[in-house]
Amino acid sequence: MEEPAIILYDGECSFCDGSVQFILDHDPTGKFRFAASQSEAGRELLVRAGLPAEGVGSIVLLEDGEVYTKTTASLRIARKLRGLSPLAYPLILVPRAVRDFFYNIFAANRYRWYGRLEHCRVPSPEERDRFLDAA
Repeated sequence: MEEPAIILYDGECSFCDGSVQFILDHDPTGKFRFAASQSEAGRELLVRAGLPAEGVGSIVLLEDGEVYTKTTASLRIARKLRGLSPLAYPLILVPRAVRDFFYNIFAANRYRWYGRLEHCRVPSPEERDRFLDAA
């Protein structure tokens, strides 16, 4: 069985929280584990991956010893989900600079468009083992 990939996400971002919920709903076999970038576990994983502990303003995917961010992380996640999400993966053929240009615009405005959470989400008992920072 393959080792679960780890998704580091902005635990204060409403859109990011919704994205985690979407991934949970479309990943019934548990290919992904999660940690908020702001959590102790998240900061530790960021540093271990050679990234700043305060985060990079992007989703981060740690998969098979590699580190992916921005659209590359998002598309690699999408291709492993159930449903129509894998159909987005061919966008990986678009040059990363172009993809990430649009990602950066979205990331810079995500709090304004979707809001900010006061607290990181508390996973349900069924989801708890999927979150590295769950108490």
